[in-house]
Amino acid sequence: MKILKDILYKVAIESVTGSTEIAVNKIDFDSRKIEDNDVFIAIRGSLSDGHDYIEKAIQLGAIAIICDTLPDNPAKGITYIKVKDTNTALAFMAANYFGNPSEKLKLVGVTGTNGKTTIASLLFQLFQKAGFKVGLLSTVKIMVDETEYNATHTTPDSITINHYLNEMIEAGVTHCFMEVSSHGIHQKRTEALHFVGGIFTNLSHDHLDYHPTFAEYRDVKKSFFDSLPKTAFALSNIDDKNGPVMLQNTFARKRTYALKTYADFKAQILESQLSGLLLKVNDNEVWVKLIGTFNAYNVLAIYGTAVELGMDSLEALRLLSDLESVSGRFQYIISEGNITAIVDYAHTPDALDNVLKTIADIRTKNEQLITVVGCGGNRDKTKRPIMAKIAADLSDKAILTSDNPRNEDPEVILDEMEKGVEPQNYKKMLRITDRKQAIKTACQLAQPNDIILIAGKGHETYQEINGVRHHFDDMETVKEILDQLNK
Repeated sequence: MKILKDILYKVAIESVTGSTEIAVNKIDFDSRKIEDNDVFIAIRGSLSDGHDYIEKAIQLGAIAIICDTLPDNPAKGITYIKVKDTNTALAFMAANYFGNPSEKLKLVGVTGTNGKTTIASLLFQLFQKAGFKVGLLSTVKIMVDETEYNATHTTPDSITINHYLNEMIEAGVTHCFMEVSSHGIHQKRTEALHFVGGIFTNLSHDHLDYHPTFAEYRDVKKSFFDSLPKTAFALSNIDDKNGPVMLQNTFARKRTYALKTYADFKAQILESQLSGLLLKVNDNEVWVKLIGTFNAYNVLAIYGTAVELGMDSLEALRLLSDLESVSGRFQYIISEGNITAIVDYAHTPDALDNVLKTIADIRTKNEQLITVVGCGGNRDKTKRPIMAKIAADLSDKAILTSDNPRNEDPEVILDEMEKGVEPQNYKKMLRITDRKQAIKTACQLAQPNDIILIAGKGHETYQEINGVRHHFDDMETVKEILDQLNK
């Protein structure tokens, strides 16, 4: 049991009704999980308002309520804390409840449109190989040293973040690498965390279903760097036009990385093959098993972070050469029939463009490139025609299909995608709503030496249709189909 007053440390309180000297069990913002002596935080979400469930929380045993609007008829014997913003209050209360675990390890946040998962996951790998106990909070999974947990969000809620950070402290973890999404920043999930460093990857078209403008999307990302302390480092990709913007107002130590311009951490691509990259990084050559220009940027971010965290630069390069690619990020197989199938998470126009241009750089042009691509339902609609246009422009054949249609009609999604395809590319475009059938068709069309790109879902092992998640794994599916065709 903890004392409510202690959990409220640093929370901006506007009024208190009742006592804060009471012992409480736990805190939660989900009224369904409330038990005796719990604290209920009423969060205003996009789908529901926690203030509507205050009475239910009290019935289930809540003895304290955190809210931004007091109920008309407050219940007797209940402590009510009125705050300006319950999301921010939740962030500080979660950190206090778990003993501020982010202050007890080295927490580094990675933000940007593309590359967050790869950078965070490979930093986890690198520091583990260096002998450290490491934590990871990513889209793909959560790792507490050697123990793996399923991830549900790119940046989890404040309670979940601090719960796992606390688990890491108990497991002796010294470093944690965390994806920081624009949603997470905007909803204050990272507000009370202590970061020793922040990494900016790039900024391109995404999440405009959530952010009303690109400028707001950019500024939300920037606010993460604005909040870093003087003791932290801010590492930014200055080849991206928004890279310098991220560093404008930060108090942190400013560091840069780039391929095209002068930077603290600079690389030159000497060789680019399907087996990897030969890079010259700050005057030292290194071979890495990662593919494409976008991964050269990722390597620089990882290298720069390792050096900023005190690792010897040559040791960092040695460990970089041993890193394995992340699941669903330019993951490829070559079938018995010599067909290369690549699965990539590319679900934004910029990411798809990067992957297709990477394939263009390493192909001989004597083979077909067949791209299978879809766009998610109930998400940013403006990128749909752009992604279809990119796929059709840069492929020999483009198959438009379903991604996660969620609660939208998949045919309507494909209609919106198709609007972006130029008339001269109609002949090389197919529409196949069923994703498995689309992948099968790509495999049937492919001849020896051809390349198939399956974009959009990457590591995901499900397809969400009408609110139900069905098992679906792109890599598993394409392997199975290619094996069948080779029999």
